[in-house]
Amino acid sequence: MTNTKRKIAKRKKVLSEIETLETHSSRILFIHYSCESFYDLRDIGRSARITSIAVRFFETGQSESFSIHKTAEIEKKLDSIEEHYDELEKLMLSGFFHFLKAHENYKWIHWNMRDVGYGFQAISHRFSVLGGKPKEIIDDNKFDLADKLKVIYGSNYIGDPRFEKLIEKNSISKKDFLNGQQEADAFKNKEYIKLHHSTLRKVNMMQTVFDKVLDKNLKTDSKWKERYGLSPQGIFEAIRENWIFNFVLLFLGGLASWIITEILK
Repeated sequence: MTNTKRKIAKRKKVLSEIETLETHSSRILFIHYSCESFYDLRDIGRSARITSIAVRFFETGQSESFSIHKTAEIEKKLDSIEEHYDELEKLMLSGFFHFLKAHENYKWIHWNMRDVGYGFQAISHRFSVLGGKPKEIIDDNKFDLADKLKVIYGSNYIGDPRFEKLIEKNSISKKDFLNGQQEADAFKNKEYIKLHHSTLRKVNMMQTVFDKVLDKNLKTDSKWKERYGLSPQGIFEAIRENWIFNFVLLFLGGLASWIITEILK
């Protein structure tokens, strides 16, 4: 199989996966979380503390959230979060994993949550470090939107940082949004509520991006040839997917039929 054919086959597979997800919209969740900057921990060897996790239901738009400051408020320890961080983080993660267990068969759409540095494994690791017993989500139920977009639109579909550039390109509101550096600064400054609001905002943004993919109106910097290639098969796939091309072909076909009919009269 040539590289072009392999690319087209992979793209068709991802588009098929997305169509399947849409038909099971009541069982789709978007997830994102914020944490301590792992870059600041390189020389310490400790894993990054988790500050908040947000999960959004695709069908209803309702969100569930788990955060240090909410847990601290319940435990009457808002004024001493740093002194009780391990305890509060464990309680927060316990709540999250209780939720996860009840929704483990859902499809979890995420953005680059792929490894123990940042991802589902990182959350599980933190809970284990704190003495908890995490529940794992099988890989088949994880859907990395960041990776899938590269398959659909090409690896250069948007500049870096991709998520931020993509929401700017599509005029999606950045209210409460914090980028990586801003999140790291917020953690250092103990601005946990600010981090929590950013996490909630990001699952909202992810759903907006996903909706635009479904509606085939996501704006990117992707070039036509980056999506389909220049092979005959690639051109055919482009025409098949694009309603404008299909309309033009239908119009030309109808025009040709009318001309032939008129000639044969």
